[in-house]
Amino acid sequence: MAIKFQYNKTSLTELGKQLKVRQRALPTLQNKESALRLEVRKAKTESDRLVADLEASLRRYDYLAALWNEFDPGLVSITDVDLHTVKVAGVKTPALGDIHYEIHPFNAFVKPAWYADGVAILKELSRLGIESEVYREKARILDYQRKKTTQKVNLYEKVQIPGYQEAIRKIKRYMEDEENLSKASSKIVKSRHAEEEEASVR
Repeated sequence: MAIKFQYNKTSLTELGKQLKVRQRALPTLQNKESALRLEVRKAKTESDRLVADLEASLRRYDYLAALWNEFDPGLVSITDVDLHTVKVAGVKTPALGDIHYEIHPFNAFVKPAWYADGVAILKELSRLGIESEVYREKARILDYQRKKTTQKVNLYEKVQIPGYQEAIRKIKRYMEDEENLSKASSKIVKSRHAEEEEASVR
């Protein structure tokens, strides 16, 4: 990224301000990046744990496989899922609230005794599945923001800060050269005047 500047004091002051802004912002961005990296890892770990719990629960209920054929799948349905927003390292992420179920009435005298347990099992399994999806989405959002923050850190660290420093160096060098030239030319003019005065005195 080429930094546009002019060889004058105004440009030097402006570049100095821009450089300070980036130098002050860089540590904050670096902290945010490492915090996001940690939170992404936590969310992925939690999502994986919930998926493992779900698989373990499904295996635990394997012995009921034959009974599930008798179970009415329309008995339990999810009507709503409450999601709320939680800020993690300054990023809005989803968090699971309540899951609202609709349990259709059934005659406990006619249906098998394990029907009530079947409803509880379905609720537990669905909660694990939904919660793991919420954590997966949370990890995705955080990872996207982490990548954007990393890009900004790299832009500041590797491109803009060195670019501003180089531009400031060039302007200072130019201004010093100008000053030296002006001093040298005024010395030449003075010595010529002195020589002319000496010649006129003779």
